Amino acid sequence: MSTRSLRCVLCVLAILTLSAWVQAEKKPDRTQFNRDLRVDEGESVGEVTCVHCSIYIRGQVAGDATAINGRIILEQDAVVSGDATSILGDVRLASGARVAGDATAIGGSVLRDQQASVGGDVTTMAGGGWILLIFLVPLLVLGGIIALIVALVHYGRRPVQVPVRSS
Repeated sequence: MSTRSLRCVLCVLAILTLSAWVQAEKKPDRTQFNRDLRVDEGESVGEVTCVHCSIYIRGQVAGDATAINGRIILEQDAVVSGDATSILGDVRLASGARVAGDATAIGGSVLRDQQASVGGDVTTMAGGGWILLIFLVPLLVLGGIIALIVALVHYGRRPVQVPVRSS
């Protein structure tokens, strides 16, 4: 085997070993439906997503925490390295809790202790009216476009009256 071939083989092996090591270091993401998701003290996970349930964080979330129709509760000294977003629920931060990104609650509110910190923006759109507005307006626009298309097609199919000649 030539020196050049040996170098190529060693480079490929090094890349494969490095990629396997990087995958092993990646924190696992967690997704839950209809059952509360908990990140215990001392535990570190990647992204967490919960649909029709709440997220209780005591440990560390390396990415974003997202709850749809549920709350996000960061207990004392909990950390979210990304954003904390709740749709139809609250985001609550206890003393010493930290969110490195944004804390957003649509259809709920962001409640935080004075000792809690949020690195990005804090956005609260309380009340269910926002959800109605967010989903209803695009549906009305889409319905208007469909009605316009149907009207144009219907107008284009109108029968044309041909004058009758008498002989």
